[in-house]
Amino acid sequence: MPPELTSLRSPRVTAARKLAKRSFRSKERRFLAEGPQAVREAVEHLVEVYATPEAAERHAELLAAVRAARVPVLTASDEVVAEMSDTVTPQGIVGLCRFLDRPFAEIVAARPRLVAVLAHVRDPGNAGTVLRCADAAGADAVVLTDASVDVYNPKAVRASAGSLFHLPVVVDVPVEEVAGGLAGAGVRVLAADGAGERDLDEELDAGAMAGPTAWVFGNEAWGLPEETRALADAVVRVPIHGRAESLNLATAAAVCLYASARAQRSH
Repeated sequence: MPPELTSLRSPRVTAARKLAKRSFRSKERRFLAEGPQAVREAVEHLVEVYATPEAAERHAELLAAVRAARVPVLTASDEVVAEMSDTVTPQGIVGLCRFLDRPFAEIVAARPRLVAVLAHVRDPGNAGTVLRCADAAGADAVVLTDASVDVYNPKAVRASAGSLFHLPVVVDVPVEEVAGGLAGAGVRVLAADGAGERDLDEELDAGAMAGPTAWVFGNEAWGLPEETRALADAVVRVPIHGRAESLNLATAAAVCLYASARAQRSH
């Protein structure tokens, strides 16, 4: 059968393309998730799915599950799906999703044991990758402060590799409120910084990592501002044992989060 959506001027296509802008995403509280993996993970948050006839045939089982969740699936021409996509090589399937962020108060009330906080992180790829690391380490939530990139940016969604849909996410909260709220919930707030006065290995050896912990990660280029570091209980550096100048943001986040996760499980 011919595709149901073929016109690039269709209201659905026009609305989808507008979601490339943060202001429009915020207004509509909608975003796009591209590719079969993202659509599979996003089922509970889907509004509609668009797929080329070829992709619909190749991913028939996935689309059957989407329809079983009572989410409409529309076939679309290659040109229409490409118009909706942010990638150079579209995968033929795009999901229109509802925003899924949670109130910060809800996270605090749940008494989290491990939280990743992104403060002043501007690169969407970094944000999505840290979210993926937090998910893999078993974190209870990820918080993006009001000075950070939009977690619904297409590059951030793609870099999260589906993890955006796996754990609670909080957005647009001042870093002062985040630090104060977590501290009030009995969570130790640690700022990750290459110039930190404390060493991660030493913290682990001292048995200081077993309790509820929130890691604050900053901009990869210039790190955390002094006023943000001052909000933390301690500023901790990942030790560099070789000759590398530093670690990139996602790698440092993975090391810190897994260190906490292991210490908590051992305890």
